[in-house]
Amino acid sequence: MSEASSTPATTDRVGFIGLGSQGGPMARRIVEDGVPTVLWARRQEALDAYADTAAEYASSPADLAARVDIACVCAVDDTGVESLVGAPGGLLSAMAPGGVVVVHSTVHPDTVRRLAEQAEAKGIALLDAPVSGGGPAAEARRLLVMVGGDAEVLERVRPVFETFADPVVHLGPVGAGQRAKLINNLMLTANLGVLESAYALARSLQVDPEQLSTVLSHGSGNSFAVNVLRGPDFVLGPMGAMAGPLLQKDARLVIDLATAEGAEPGTVLVAADAALASMGCPR
Repeated sequence: MSEASSTPATTDRVGFIGLGSQGGPMARRIVEDGVPTVLWARRQEALDAYADTAAEYASSPADLAARVDIACVCAVDDTGVESLVGAPGGLLSAMAPGGVVVVHSTVHPDTVRRLAEQAEAKGIALLDAPVSGGGPAAEARRLLVMVGGDAEVLERVRPVFETFADPVVHLGPVGAGQRAKLINNLMLTANLGVLESAYALARSLQVDPEQLSTVLSHGSGNSFAVNVLRGPDFVLGPMGAMAGPLLQKDARLVIDLATAEGAEPGTVLVAADAALASMGCPR
């Protein structure tokens, strides 16, 4: 565990909601860099993990919002984000004008645009800033953050992001971060589908999948998926219970966007559909 910085990255007080496998390491990096931080979680066990830090706890999302300048949300889906941000008792009900809400979740671009409009009416800014890389990347300060929203607001929040992220990529207005993240996740799903079929082909050609995985991890055929789909069987079925529903959700969201724009997803969707079917979560 790293020691807290003697000089906080920002003078803003930061709140964080969503202390799971992804949000938890992000929040810890913020706290350990000396940023005054307020946390809220539905389960006390999630907060207990920060008993060794200087983090403060809030009694509700509204209580958190009233005590911070920047509030970060890392919920699982659209329903969770909307309830935490825009619903009665949510962040927007209590945050002071001039505050910033950051949505780190992967959700529909329309969801964050709608919430951004609600926030603007209250004098609050909203950034959509989904992330990629997982908890270990946050711990190592190399999480990827894809940002949609006002560039000046991003510069205000950037010191917070840089406690856990590199790079931080500004993609355009609110919703742009979500569009990029959804394409990224569709690509991951497609790579998993292609990789599973490659391992099946390897068996047919008398190539040991275990040895092939070493080759791929060091060769030009490498991808993030190679580090995800591992032995002993090198099939996607066992991943279905954990990863399948989230990848299914994101595939449905990006296809909804493509349909609305009249865009043809092409080969990436064929491979992604194969992966989802193997995981028992067909789109």
